[in-house]
Amino acid sequence: MSISYTVKKALNNNVVIASSLPDENEVVLIGKGIGFNKSKGDPLDLSPVEKLFVLTNTKEQEQYKKLLPYISEEIIECMNECIHYIKSRLKKELNQQILISLTDHISFAIKRLQEGLEIKNPFLLETKTLYPEEFSIADNVVQMINNRLEIDFPEGEIGFIALHIHSAISDRHLSEVNQYSRLTHVLVEITENTLKIQLDREGVQYIRLVRHIRYMIDRVKSGEEVEISSSFSKLLQTEYPICYNLAWKLIKIVQQELQLKVLDAEAVYLTLHLQRLSAKSEQITF
Repeated sequence: MSISYTVKKALNNNVVIASSLPDENEVVLIGKGIGFNKSKGDPLDLSPVEKLFVLTNTKEQEQYKKLLPYISEEIIECMNECIHYIKSRLKKELNQQILISLTDHISFAIKRLQEGLEIKNPFLLETKTLYPEEFSIADNVVQMINNRLEIDFPEGEIGFIALHIHSAISDRHLSEVNQYSRLTHVLVEITENTLKIQLDREGVQYIRLVRHIRYMIDRVKSGEEVEISSSFSKLLQTEYPICYNLAWKLIKIVQQELQLKVLDAEAVYLTLHLQRLSAKSEQITF
C-alpha cells in the first residue's frame, strides 16, 4: 500500500509537518519547495519531489524543529542536497540523525567563519587515514557547500564532515567516532616520540600503524578474543624491550580511555608492529 501525506503545518518553503496516510503518523518532510503555498489539510503530491528526506523518529523530529528557527532556508536546501549526494555515493541508507547533526554543525561552522574565528582540526590526518571513503565524499560535500553558499571552508572541515558521515553509516554516536581519531592521534604521537621517528603522514608506514590501532580498538570494543603463547610474549619482552614496553604503554592508554580490558595478546601483536616500524625507519634514516 502506498503512503500519502497531508499537511499539518508548513514550517517554511522546504519543511513541512505532515500526517502519513493511512496510519496518520506525524512526519517531518524536507525537500526543495515542498512547503510552498501549502496550508493545513492540503494533500502533498510527492511524485515531483526528487530529493525528499523524511524524519519519522519523534525525538529527531523535535530536535530538527528546534533547530529550524536558527537555520536559513538556503542552508536547509543545501544540506538536503548534500545528504542526498552522500547517499548516492555510498548507495546505502543513512542514520536520520545525520540530517540534524550535520545541519547544526555546518550552521555553527558558517557562523564561526563569518565571525573570523579560525577552524582547526587537529585530527584531520588521522580521520583521512581511518575513513578514506568518507573523507573523499566529505571533500566533495565541502566543495558543494562552498559553491552553493559562497563561503570558503578550510580543509579541516572535511575531516569533521567525514566523521559525521561515518557516524551515519556505522550507527555509532559521533562522540565515539571522534574518540577513534583523537585516541589514534595520541598513540601515534607517543610512538613517534618514544621511537624517535617522524612518520610521513602520507606514507605507508603511518597508514599501517593507524589501521593497526583502529582494528585493535575495534577488537577491544567488540570483545573479540585473540590468543598468543606466554613464551612468545616473554621472548619479545627480552628481544625488543623498547617496543614491548611502548606497546604496553599504549595499551594502558587505550584501557583508560575506553574503560575496557585489553588482552595481553594485543601487546604482542602491537610489539611486532612497532618493531617492524622501528626497523624500517632505521633503514630509511641510514
